[in-house]
Amino acid sequence: MFTSMAVSINPAIAVSLGLIALVVFKLSQIGKRLPKMPPGPPTVPFLGNAHQIPADGFYKKMRDWADIYGRIFSLTVGPTKIVVLCDRQAVRDLIDAKSTIYSDRPPDYVGGLLTGGDHTLLDDYNAVWREKRKQMARWISPRVIDEKHAPMQEAEIRCFLVGLLEDPEHFAEHIKRTTASVASIITYGQRAPTIDHPYATQVFDIMQEWTEAMGPGANPPVDVYPIFKLIPTRFSSWKQRAYRVNNKMDVIWSRTLKAVRERRARGDKRDCMADSVLEEAEKTPNYVLGEHAIQNLLGETVEGGADTTTAQLLTFVLAMATYPRVQEKAQALIDEKIGSGRSPQWTDFNELPYINAIVKEGLRWRPVTSVGFAHRVREDDTYRDMLIPKDSTVFVGVWALNHDPSHFENESEYWPERYEGFNKLADSYSGSGNYEGRDHYTYGAGRRICPGIHLAERNQWRNIAKILWGFKISLPRDPITGKEIPIDVNAYKAGLAQSPLPYKVVFTPRSPEHVATMRREWSEAQEILKKWE
Repeated sequence: MFTSMAVSINPAIAVSLGLIALVVFKLSQIGKRLPKMPPGPPTVPFLGNAHQIPADGFYKKMRDWADIYGRIFSLTVGPTKIVVLCDRQAVRDLIDAKSTIYSDRPPDYVGGLLTGGDHTLLDDYNAVWREKRKQMARWISPRVIDEKHAPMQEAEIRCFLVGLLEDPEHFAEHIKRTTASVASIITYGQRAPTIDHPYATQVFDIMQEWTEAMGPGANPPVDVYPIFKLIPTRFSSWKQRAYRVNNKMDVIWSRTLKAVRERRARGDKRDCMADSVLEEAEKTPNYVLGEHAIQNLLGETVEGGADTTTAQLLTFVLAMATYPRVQEKAQALIDEKIGSGRSPQWTDFNELPYINAIVKEGLRWRPVTSVGFAHRVREDDTYRDMLIPKDSTVFVGVWALNHDPSHFENESEYWPERYEGFNKLADSYSGSGNYEGRDHYTYGAGRRICPGIHLAERNQWRNIAKILWGFKISLPRDPITGKEIPIDVNAYKAGLAQSPLPYKVVFTPRSPEHVATMRREWSEAQEILKKWE
């Protein structure tokens, strides 16, 4: 015979056990993919997919996962939900058509340390961001570039060609000087006349460290696991780096703005963004941009105008040395239309569609931002019966889209002919709504599309057309064997923005007639640039 016994449990212990069970359950849910979210690789508790995301080459992993799980897939990193778009229509339907809810940025603690919380790339879609974009659009719109900046751009690139003539070994520095000088004239009303001038070097000093500090895997996942914020700076090399870069940015961009103010105080007022913004701030009570925001707006404009265009031009030079067929074809077309008595100009754009194809292929083949800058969705959204939860981080898989083998035949090869018939500039395709006919995704999408797209397109076309007109670019040869020394076309700097690692090529003027024309055109152009010195 069994006797039933009542077991008495202390209520406090019962509550404690219940709370422990609840905490354990909640912790076990961290890292799980929510029901109805896009599919993706299997998760593990707490980490989600964090252990599967590579510190280097994440952009290629995106395409691998898209092949397995579909072109819209999801990841989790701790409690953070990530949706990756490697689908052309989805980019159009979400990032473009629903830009009101897809234009914010996810939290970025390290980015805030680096920039002092002031940077167009990282700002949410708010009043400060809109004012910054308005100012950029005012100074680098197609009409303003073509009507106001074109003579200056033409003159600076003529200076660049003579630099290549006289000092070809430092071709990378000449490219940097040219792009930085164009951006600095538009922004500060001041050019960089030499490759060692501060306005030619300071932006690259900043961007080298900035992109390294912001690159995938450069920092612990502090936005996912905020406990990392509690690590004292003296024990945290990544925090120390962030503060160091922030200090460098503040010192350089505040010093440059101070120079503008001092120039204006002397009565030297110039037609540039800095003067215009300062005048607007002076006459507008409670102007939305404070001193630090103005300082960074101007610095950001130079950063965007110089760093990315330089990276793409270095990719172009690398490609010409590696794919001589493309160079020879382009030069034959230029010779037919232009000759040696003058160099190509922007008015020749329609006559030289192959140059436009070269610009597009470089942007597709080696995009500067291979991962793309993340978006954040403001509210729950549903797409093709899949849930995209509020506050999800949304990536446009730039490299994956640019290297989609179903859209681009032999996608790993540099082949400008794939853009035959694409005779317009990139903004015509990004804004057309024809997602299948878009040329590439390197400039991004939606309201966050690169504000410098118009300046970048024109700078690249002008530089590329003139370089091909005036020079043969070839691989160097071993002085003993006489054999060509190849370039590793996959050797690119790691970080948020990618550019080729240093390499060597040989620039040879195409004829004495070309040389004479270069020198004559530079002599004619010098007067244009005097007012910016």
